[in-house]
Amino acid sequence: MSETATRPATSDLVFDVTGMDCGDCARSIERVVGQLPGVDTARVSFGAGTLTVRPEGGATDGLPRAVGSAVDRAGYAAVLRTDALAGRRQAPWWTNRKLIPTAIAILLWLGAFALDHLAGQRSAAVALFLGAIVIGGYPIMRAALQALGARRVDMNVLMTVSVIGAALLGEWSEGALVVVLFTVGTTLQAITLERTRSALRSLLDLAPAEATVLHDGVEVTTSVAVLRAGDLVRVRPGERLPADGEILSGASALNESAITGESLPVEKGEGDPVYAGTLNGSGALVVRVAKPAADSMLANIVHLVEEAQASKAPSQQLVDRFAAVYTPVVVALAAVIAVAGWVFGDGSTWVYRALVLLVVACPCALVISTPVAIVSAIGAATRRGMLVKGGVALEEAGRAKVVAFDKTGTLTLGRPAVTRIVSLADLPERELLSLAAAVEHDSEHPLARAIVARALHDHVPTRVASDFEALPGRGARAVVDGAEIVIGGDRLMGEVGLDAAALARAGELAAELVERGESTLTMARVDGDRAMILGVIGVADRLRPGVREAVESLRAHGVERVVVLTGDRRAVAERIAAAVGADEVRAELLPHEKAEAIAALRERHGPVAMVGDGVNDAPALATADVGIAMGIGGTDVALDSADLALMRDDLFAVGRVIELSHRTLAIIRQNVTLSMVTKAIALLLGTLGFVNLWIAVLADVGTSVVVTLNGLRLARMREEEPVVIADEEPVAVCGCGEEHDHDHAHAHEVRAAD
Repeated sequence: MSETATRPATSDLVFDVTGMDCGDCARSIERVVGQLPGVDTARVSFGAGTLTVRPEGGATDGLPRAVGSAVDRAGYAAVLRTDALAGRRQAPWWTNRKLIPTAIAILLWLGAFALDHLAGQRSAAVALFLGAIVIGGYPIMRAALQALGARRVDMNVLMTVSVIGAALLGEWSEGALVVVLFTVGTTLQAITLERTRSALRSLLDLAPAEATVLHDGVEVTTSVAVLRAGDLVRVRPGERLPADGEILSGASALNESAITGESLPVEKGEGDPVYAGTLNGSGALVVRVAKPAADSMLANIVHLVEEAQASKAPSQQLVDRFAAVYTPVVVALAAVIAVAGWVFGDGSTWVYRALVLLVVACPCALVISTPVAIVSAIGAATRRGMLVKGGVALEEAGRAKVVAFDKTGTLTLGRPAVTRIVSLADLPERELLSLAAAVEHDSEHPLARAIVARALHDHVPTRVASDFEALPGRGARAVVDGAEIVIGGDRLMGEVGLDAAALARAGELAAELVERGESTLTMARVDGDRAMILGVIGVADRLRPGVREAVESLRAHGVERVVVLTGDRRAVAERIAAAVGADEVRAELLPHEKAEAIAALRERHGPVAMVGDGVNDAPALATADVGIAMGIGGTDVALDSADLALMRDDLFAVGRVIELSHRTLAIIRQNVTLSMVTKAIALLLGTLGFVNLWIAVLADVGTSVVVTLNGLRLARMREEEPVVIADEEPVAVCGCGEEHDHDHAHAHEVRAAD
């Protein structure tokens, strides 16, 4: 189980940082900012492109300006997030601050090369080469000084020493070309990575800056940042919702793709929850704000993803440990070669080779090989409604050998539906259903809602009942067509005076249905102190459409065993397990016993992923190697309890997450292999004198660009077509073709009556 991300403290300052193209950049910024007066800690997320500064004592006066200046001196740019919803839109690539000096350096180098090789003007060429080094290399040298001031040797230091050394040896053309190639490569990386980071930040732009608040019936336009719980806001057609809340009046279709990844609009009405950043359709809404904009689900998702991108996956930790040893060793080797060569051989030749090794010592491509893939994969998953809370979770998902599913609400729809109607009197089944629906029409019990929905689905005329009475724990009664009708369990049937033979007959049928995993309701007509049994109605939860196909897709992605864990009866659990094609079922489990089952499965079969609702399955989710909360609709409990959160009820997304993990691990392996092989070859050839400075830089920067572009392929994850699976036994579908509950059924009847 990966660590749960936590929100920054309220006094923390969060900056968006641009220009970072390597992990060394992040570490240099941390050191520089961390040494400022008034700064307690500074933490940079290379993946998310953010800097979080915690002031000493919580005082922030003047600190944003000081931090911005320090980051600027280090060669980067930091912009304070002044509002929790103030995202920064993607700036055009041509506004990147590195482009102008890079372009000037290229032009100067080309001019110098022409003067030197075509016109024979060596002195003029040297002047232009020097100009290219100064203009193009100034940001590099400035960052190098900042790194040395923070007692760090990063890529900027290595490149600066190499360029100065080349100039001292009279290799002006190569020194200038090193600057040109390095700045071109890092600029390309910075622009590419910034586009990926901004794709996440742009989610914040979905929330509007202003809201229309209702004060005593008067509309007032105000900043979203000042909204508080309980405020009433009006949302007109085509506007985006400013905050999370509940619809007080109105109905509309809302595009919730920013939250759930679901591209189709969702119908919402009075009492339904809504989220900031969702796009309102054609209806006007009045919404009661549930929480401040800074705590909205949209802001929470962005924060969690940025924290996830900042976390280090196991493969990245391994690479970082290797780079921490590799760089000092190669730098020491370069120093030994330079000194030994100067003392015992041709000094300039061996010093030149040492400079080549300094360039080879830069571990940029290796260090960036993993985080760029993790950032891209997490961003791609988020845009499709799969919230991955860290590189650890992403890697572990692909290693899962066992996937354990909770039953209710995960494999099943989580709401009961009528499965069968058995008449025990001279009444047709439709007549029996009509009577049951009349009695249950005003009940809020889930089983009652299932009966009413089934009557609506079968187009059974609903009769009018009177004198309705709910009997908690037993059932319900009402008068229909002058006769008292009761519906409920064995206890109620015993109370109304059914004779022993009738009770036994109903009990046998109920036992048969229970054995099949169904709950039963018995219906009787009461006449004074006598009662006549009318029939038995079977009710059961239903499988989600396509669940068997989703389980098969897991096996196709390398999952060896599928297990059902449930607190329900064994008969019900075994019926569900057989229907979905599970290998094993464990039933009648308490929450802590589910966690124990996860531990046992891991010991026997290997890494386990647990899929549940994120609330009552919290112990099992925490115990599993990867906890996956499914269909949470944005609940805070589910976000906190799981490693991955699927924002809509889509079991196929579990397979897609595992597939994404496999693709991410494959690309990380490709990147690390390419980086290591390139470094090894360059190190060998450089030591033997077969590689000059500009080839070493080209190999280093070129490899960095290649691994960056390779990692960014994950950001273009193929969009899955929605899987439409026909349900063999439709669940509570009314004449309009939609799934409905009791309230919707009532609305249909009112319209029909009108």
